[in-house]
Amino acid sequence: MSGFPKLPLDRRSFLSLAALGAGAATLAACGGPSTTSGGPTAQADIDFSGVKPASQITFWSNHPGKSEDAEKAIIEKFHASQSDIKVNLVTAGANYEEVAQKFQTAQQGGELPNIVIFSDVWWFRYFLNGSIIPLDSLLKQLDFKISDYRKQLLGDYQYGGKQWAVPYARSTPLFYYNKDHFKAAGLPDRAPKTWQEFAEWAPKIKAANPGIQNVYQHPALADYAGWTLQNQLWGEGAAWSDKFTITADADKTVKAMQMVQDTVYKDKWAGVSSKDASADLSAGAVSATMSSTGSLVGVLKAAKFNVGVGFLPGGSVNTTNVCPTGGAGLGIPKNNTKEQQLAAATFLKFLTSPENTAAFSAATGYMPVRESADMSAVLAKHPQIKTAIDQLSVTRQQDYARVFLPGADQEMAKAAGKILTQQGDVKSALDELQKTLQGIYDNDVKPHLSA
Repeated sequence: MSGFPKLPLDRRSFLSLAALGAGAATLAACGGPSTTSGGPTAQADIDFSGVKPASQITFWSNHPGKSEDAEKAIIEKFHASQSDIKVNLVTAGANYEEVAQKFQTAQQGGELPNIVIFSDVWWFRYFLNGSIIPLDSLLKQLDFKISDYRKQLLGDYQYGGKQWAVPYARSTPLFYYNKDHFKAAGLPDRAPKTWQEFAEWAPKIKAANPGIQNVYQHPALADYAGWTLQNQLWGEGAAWSDKFTITADADKTVKAMQMVQDTVYKDKWAGVSSKDASADLSAGAVSATMSSTGSLVGVLKAAKFNVGVGFLPGGSVNTTNVCPTGGAGLGIPKNNTKEQQLAAATFLKFLTSPENTAAFSAATGYMPVRESADMSAVLAKHPQIKTAIDQLSVTRQQDYARVFLPGADQEMAKAAGKILTQQGDVKSALDELQKTLQGIYDNDVKPHLSA
């Protein structure tokens, strides 16, 4: 690893730094190649002039937000619009991690996809390995309207002056609630402004709806606990880290996580989902939860009650800018032919067009990635989607510890499990997390930071 250059401390460099930390340990676990040879930053733009698109390509997806039918519909529209390129949709895993595992394994000689989906915490691993290409020459040749993509989302895939992916299934968490349960409790028809306000509401909701399992259901810990818990931390002025200063054991963090634990064991109005908190809500078992915007349409279809959505609650310190972004983008693998890469980009342009991003949003609840997407018909049918779009303006960049330290998200989930499902001592669990995250930083990231 000593061959990596020192890197300047700017936001885009953090993506590379985290990838450096992904190093041999993380990528070996994914079956990926060594990261000590070569580097992606040296990749030059590829000349696609005179190249004819391949006649057939594969698109690897985990169908985020139960979007398989929506993806198939867009592919059928693509086939109807032209006859030169056929797209084969492949279910490459049940989640982003399984897709990453399959993609890294394919680098060892398996059959590569021509388009691959990856989440906010996975794309830089591909970038570091040099296993995806910069898209700039393709975007120019195919006349992508880059300025029409939402800047907050497009910028997440930029590094070294190049564009490495385009946004696709992008989301924020939303506060979901059962309007009927709230009404029965005599509460306002809105999300709580703060978790402290919700703590006052919870006993009323529980008393008015005695048949429910819990008033509030914390998301399943495997469902990116490190992502959603940032909301409660930020509301109390805490965080997993302050840039690269790890703050998992800070007094404010301990206090915030103690408050979260108290909702389950002391105050007894919250539980932890075993699998899917949005499904628990849809079934009427709980009155409220936090879940991705990508779950929105599924919840609206499944629920037999009036569903309400709102911005994430704030806390006693911060009442706004307490929502992280998340979700996935799409990239093009390097070790494919130019013909396949050009065909893949041709489909990417179609897939993320204003019309199709609106259709994808309508089918899932994910945010439209294009500014010009006509959402009027979608909002007429599902007005709740506007809440997700509006909340984008008050989102906050995620903590570096979560997205730029390799394996950190899994470690955060382990700590949350000790706190929320084992009733472990909060301070002890966070002290252990602090040591783990600090070790990842000291060993895998810090050596590559400039002084």
